[in-house]
Amino acid sequence: MARFLIVEARFYDHLNDMLVAGARAALEAAGHEVEVLTVPGALEVPGAIALASESGRYAGYVGIGVVIRGETYHFEIVAGESARGIMALTMDGMAIGNGILTVENEAQALVRADPAQNDKGGEAAKAAMALLDLQGRFAG
Repeated sequence: MARFLIVEARFYDHLNDMLVAGARAALEAAGHEVEVLTVPGALEVPGAIALASESGRYAGYVGIGVVIRGETYHFEIVAGESARGIMALTMDGMAIGNGILTVENEAQALVRADPAQNDKGGEAAKAAMALLDLQGRFAG
């Protein structure tokens, strides 16, 4: 058993509820302990994970959020930089699953977030667990 932290960018409550539920279900089904931390937006997810990692309390992380394209370039910045931040931490050896959805509209987000459909929260949790397993495999 390991302890995982789900870091959610709480912007679209109903979509986040589904993503967190999927991630939590996958982690708990595998016997892991889960905590949830809420941050304002997707750009804060990598920073929060980096800060939490300093505590040594967590073996892995799942980033959760939804970024829906709008009329400005802000979508590209948030989508790209949140993914880049998570990838940088992963490349440093952290077990992180990226469940930040980047979609064109809410309908796409609903299908992807719903645990009964695409379950992207659950998939992100499974990715984090797979990376944690690889850490164990290649350690020492």
